[in-house]
Amino acid sequence: MIDVYPDVYEPIPRWGGYQLMVANDVFRPASGRASEEPSPVVSNQVNAYQIDLHAADYTFKRGHRIMVQVQSTWFPLIDRNPQRYVPNIFKAKDSDYVTAIQRVFRSGRYPSNVEVSVVVGR
Repeated sequence: MIDVYPDVYEPIPRWGGYQLMVANDVFRPASGRASEEPSPVVSNQVNAYQIDLHAADYTFKRGHRIMVQVQSTWFPLIDRNPQRYVPNIFKAKDSDYVTAIQRVFRSGRYPSNVEVSVVVGR
C-alpha cells in the first residue's frame, strides 16, 4: 500500500507526486496456505486471495491518494521469483525463470476490493 502525495505539494515542492510505501507483504500463492500443500497456480483461471497487511497504523493526509500494487517480483529486495512452480525456489534452474502476466479482476462476477479501517477525527 502506497501513499501518493498530491502532484503539487506546497510544503516541499520536489515531493509532488512522491510515492511512499506504508505497508507491504510478500505472498506466494504456490506456497500453499496452512491447510494446503504447495502446488502450481493454474494459468488463465480466476483465483481468490486474501492478503492481510497486518496492523499498519498510518494517516493518509487530505489530498493524498492510496495506491495498491501487485507485482510478480520484488528483486533485488526479495529473492527472484521464477514465475514457474518449483518445489524449492532456491533450486530453480535458469529455464524456470519465465515471463508472467498478473491480472486483477474487477467485474461484478469477479470483484476485487481493498478494505481499510478508518478512524475519523484524530
